[in-house]
Amino acid sequence: MQLPSPDELLPDVVPASEHGISRSRIDAKVRQILARLHGAAFEAYLVGGCVRDLLLGRAPKDFDVATSARPDEVRALFPRSRLIGRRFRLAHVRAGREVFEVATFRGAHPAAAAGPAGMLLHDNVYGTREEDAVRRDFTVNALYYDDRDGSVLDFTGGMADLREGSIRAIGDPAVRYREDPVRMLRAVRFAAKLGFRIEEVTEAPIFDLAPLLEGVPSARLFEEVLKLFQNGHAQESLRGLDRYDLLPRLYPETADSVRRDPRGRALLERALANTDRRIAEDLPVSPGFLVAAFLWGPVRNLADGFREEGRARSRSEALGAAADEALALQAKRTSMPRRWSAMARDIWTMQPRLENRRPRRVDLTIAHPRFRAAYDFLCLRAEAGEPLGERAAWWTEAQGDREGASDSAETRGGRRRRRRRAHRRNRAA
Repeated sequence: MQLPSPDELLPDVVPASEHGISRSRIDAKVRQILARLHGAAFEAYLVGGCVRDLLLGRAPKDFDVATSARPDEVRALFPRSRLIGRRFRLAHVRAGREVFEVATFRGAHPAAAAGPAGMLLHDNVYGTREEDAVRRDFTVNALYYDDRDGSVLDFTGGMADLREGSIRAIGDPAVRYREDPVRMLRAVRFAAKLGFRIEEVTEAPIFDLAPLLEGVPSARLFEEVLKLFQNGHAQESLRGLDRYDLLPRLYPETADSVRRDPRGRALLERALANTDRRIAEDLPVSPGFLVAAFLWGPVRNLADGFREEGRARSRSEALGAAADEALALQAKRTSMPRRWSAMARDIWTMQPRLENRRPRRVDLTIAHPRFRAAYDFLCLRAEAGEPLGERAAWWTEAQGDREGASDSAETRGGRRRRRRRAHRRNRAA
């Protein structure tokens, strides 16, 4: 998409009577933030995904503000705010228990800000509203809501793309992907979340530029993975990664494993379906469980190899060693907090105990803090085609028996207490 220079950009102003956004759907606290910025003679707008979602009739996950105020000026206006960010400084403004992102309009970055491959290395360049619009990634994310009159400002044709269900890059897609390769993942995520298609010119460079993702810091990639698979549309996100051959850039060993083993693919699909269901029901989703599902194929393959080579005496020992190796390899692409990798490791290493046809210490196993996650994982494996249906049913029944026994013990204890109280009353009489 070729755009005129920011100096020549004139917005298409869509009045409140035409776009249908009701002020009642906008958080009152963020409206207070906008009002304070306006009162201090700064420009300020709601921008990005919140405007897009409001126009689509969806509830925004959060509300972001773009303003002409510099970070230090925002900090001075809002004493409970703090400045964050290295590549681009912005403010987190606290209002009650909520935190709102307030970012200064971005300007055109100098050529020196980009590395050899075109990736932006630093980005603390501030500019005008028009420059900010051109700097955004996709047209549907470059819509500005003016709370003073309720109008929406459209600089890049985002309203038309919303109507058409199209994800379109602002500017030359190849240049924008080189500036920030994560934009390729964002295109996939938005298409999955919104049910949109990625426009042809925007999708064309993804196939050739996908290797650029390998230069993105692993911690940032893990954050993007969570956004992809915890947005309520994880299955469609996976299909998008497949479509553009992006999965090997995030999970290379997994991509190889699921190509060779249909059960691994089936397990991953079922895990993501369960994730989508839980999010739809507003239930918590653990990233550790997703890690376990994504890396189970590589872990199992490594463990089988360790057993064949005689490097492990038992399956449990082999899985432990395989878990350590697989997690270390994966951390080079998508590093993760230790609490999630530790959870995934526990899920894997508990599998032999649950597979055992004559398990010992059943009560202790069920009482283990990771038992429920490991049991759910065993059930997923059975559903994906592994011959574990009988073991999954056995552990389901064992949990029921334990709960029944616990209820019975509590009932017997209650009866004994009632008899003792009755005995004391009779003696007192």
